[in-house]
Amino acid sequence: MTTRKPSEARIRTRMARTGESYPTARAELSGARTAPRPVTDAGWALRGGLHAETSNVTNMLTHLGAGSSDAELTEAMLLGVGGGLGAGYMLWEIKGQTPNLFLGFRYRWTFHDWAERTMDRLGVGYQVKTTGSSKSASTALHEQLADGTPVMIAPDRQLVGYWHLPPEPALAGRGRPVFSGARRSPVVAYAVTDDGIRVDDRNLAPLTVDADTLADARARVSSTKNRMIVVDSVPETLPLADAVRAGIADCVAHLDAKAATVALPAWSKWSRLVTDPRNAKGWPKLYGKAGMVTTLLSVWEHVEPAGLTGGNLRGLYADFLDEAAPLLGDSADAAADAARLFRDSARLWHDVAETALPWDVPEYARLRELVATISAGVAAGDSAVAERAEAADTLWDLIGEYDRKLPAEPDLARLSEQIQAVYDTEREAVGALRHVLR
Repeated sequence: MTTRKPSEARIRTRMARTGESYPTARAELSGARTAPRPVTDAGWALRGGLHAETSNVTNMLTHLGAGSSDAELTEAMLLGVGGGLGAGYMLWEIKGQTPNLFLGFRYRWTFHDWAERTMDRLGVGYQVKTTGSSKSASTALHEQLADGTPVMIAPDRQLVGYWHLPPEPALAGRGRPVFSGARRSPVVAYAVTDDGIRVDDRNLAPLTVDADTLADARARVSSTKNRMIVVDSVPETLPLADAVRAGIADCVAHLDAKAATVALPAWSKWSRLVTDPRNAKGWPKLYGKAGMVTTLLSVWEHVEPAGLTGGNLRGLYADFLDEAAPLLGDSADAAADAARLFRDSARLWHDVAETALPWDVPEYARLRELVATISAGVAAGDSAVAERAEAADTLWDLIGEYDRKLPAEPDLARLSEQIQAVYDTEREAVGALRHVLR
């Protein structure tokens, strides 16, 4: 089949319209039926990906030759094995700033041990190295890379630079809080060059970070102690059959919990708060007119794959259930039912994002295009530094302007109904997942 190379502008426009990630939008526009051949840099293959943790653990294990006689090791499979989906709605309120909205979509989304727990389940050998000294951490990283050993690190993305998030002192003035959950998502460091450290953050071309900048970004959250994960060994055959069932059990337990912040009840709670004028955390009282655009854009960015976080992950989890079917025996039909429901949920989430930040409002379409430009620029690596930096500067300025004067009145009643529809569908999907385990 002949494929065509789409322009970057067409890719970004599709990302902004559909919420697709850069690799997906590029593949759809090119007519490609299979993933493009990965770029290899210093022995590391840049394969891209959807979600920072799931893609980087997948890419690391693939790099080290992990496999299975029963199923291919994919990002979808790693998501499912690692516990699958989560649910969560949180607001951080900092004086002088717009309330900071965060939506959680991955299992144990409030914790930072997902990679280790998933590798434990698969029998992967690894070491976690920490130090309170930024200098020692930098030396240890350079030693590993000099030996040809890629490692997983967790730099603060606000400081690491290539996502072009505004520095903290400017946040109040520019109206753009950065949710803390995005700050410590892992990347793979895989090579040292004259210009700095090469990293893999779902990019498809080499992406280099100045070594001193990377050291500062790793040290930003002192509690993580410059954490670095070095993978030592992978089994000849991954125990996917057992790991799949254990992962599904985790997903059911996590989503089915009663917690109104970190389980499915969070969606129902959020649905009520969107229109509640009396609750102190209700959106009509919390925002009024000021700061609303920051929050609406945060909803769109969290839900759709086009931005930094990877989106709602429901479609990826449905892919996992399809891939896991041969390992589930008599439960394969139940897995197919659950996959269908999670795909329904993914479509409903897309509706939520569209209502929050509708494409047919020109100002909101522009914000979406700028987010997609930054995301596409990260995927394009070092060659797109200037383009994504210019887009980010424009984005932060427009957000501040629109937070002061709302371009269009949000349809909060419709948004509330759509979030409740997500809750109802995902409750049904969890019921289908229970049948997989019987």
